[in-house]
Amino acid sequence: MVELIFGLVVIVLAGWMIYKKVNATVALFIAGILLLFGAAIMGHPVLPEEATTGSIWLDPIKSITQSFINNLGNIGMTIMVLFGFSSYMTQIGANEVTVRTLMKPLSGIKSVYVLVPVIFIVGNLLSLVVPSASSLAVLLMATLYPVLKRIGMSALTAGAVIATTATIIPTPLGADNVIAAETFGIDLMDYVLKYHAAISIPTLILMTIAHYFWQKYLDKKNPETDDIDESKLTALREDLPPAFYGILPILPLILITVFGIFVKSINIGLVEITFISLIVTVIIEIIRKRKIQQVFDELMVFFKGMGNGLAMVVALLVAASLMVDGLKALGIIDMLTNSVKDVNGAGMILMFAFSGITALIGLISGGGLAVFYASVGLLPDIAHNVGINGVMLAIPMQLIANLVRSVSPVAAVIIVVCSIIGKSPMAIVKRTSVPIIVGIISTLVLSYVMFS
Repeated sequence: MVELIFGLVVIVLAGWMIYKKVNATVALFIAGILLLFGAAIMGHPVLPEEATTGSIWLDPIKSITQSFINNLGNIGMTIMVLFGFSSYMTQIGANEVTVRTLMKPLSGIKSVYVLVPVIFIVGNLLSLVVPSASSLAVLLMATLYPVLKRIGMSALTAGAVIATTATIIPTPLGADNVIAAETFGIDLMDYVLKYHAAISIPTLILMTIAHYFWQKYLDKKNPETDDIDESKLTALREDLPPAFYGILPILPLILITVFGIFVKSINIGLVEITFISLIVTVIIEIIRKRKIQQVFDELMVFFKGMGNGLAMVVALLVAASLMVDGLKALGIIDMLTNSVKDVNGAGMILMFAFSGITALIGLISGGGLAVFYASVGLLPDIAHNVGINGVMLAIPMQLIANLVRSVSPVAAVIIVVCSIIGKSPMAIVKRTSVPIIVGIISTLVLSYVMFS
């Protein structure tokens, strides 16, 4: 009981720090250290006997080392390379070419409410290229928002649709999918196509319908006559590369699909595929610019992007795994599973519990992925002990972590949109709330029906 109380106090402390805008990585890292040293003080082994340092007081420090080593392996390298590639695509202008190319045909559609579902779907597809919700919002507000305003779409409708574009598109290039697939020992493409897509695609369809009717209803209820303030829009690049560059950001996706589905005889991973795509891009850049030194200088952005991936995601994984190790050392995970494994509907209880915590922290902090990263390592053991499919716990957490960002008034994507259209964050959240709530309910219901 002492262990449980101590563990809950530390978890609440971590949540409070995140609420107070302490970086999630730092908050989870501190929580993990406290849990590990707490376990040592209470006489619980922190490391297995074969891995111990020989001193129970030094074992928590070695646990930090092991966590870095484990997370800098396949998962960490994949995430860092993907971050680097995305950064390089932004540097050479390829990401913006892709966005402009896909958005250009939309300017020919004159019906405001036909555009609402179209923009939502196309915007989600663009998140394959620009995975950062706030970065994608900046691009769409600069390229698409002026067009939408000129054809008569209200600022709140346009802002709400753009604020919900980077949500739950199924992609093997997503860091959360890479981590989940590795954690459950499932092939990445299998996880994305058989599990994620089975829930996310129907959910996106329902959200599209909800967007259409909700925005139309609110526009009718509260007509808007605002003029666009173009001075607040981010300036677009004028030195964009040729149109064929638009294929380069999605080249890893094309190659992983080809090798994962059609050429299974070749065993090649996402890291290798991304490096192939990078090499192809560098060769094209050299041929086009004929300035090798400039191309090589710009290539450094790739390595800086890898560093950003390390700082933003891999470090978060290390901190999250430390907290998981601390909870396991205290025996809290065993307590949790033993208390619910014989309860009728244990799977549903756990699904709602994990998803609810994810949604709550996501609303408070502006993103729930920190909770997902912190918890995903627990799910296989908990699911096994309770006798349920771990994916039933993971998929709702993962999707809700991405969805809840669009209804958090402190999320970067909401702040970006409302600052440009000159509305309050709560005004945008009101517009995004119904589609996101529909998405969350759909995610929970479909996950339970399909995986229970």
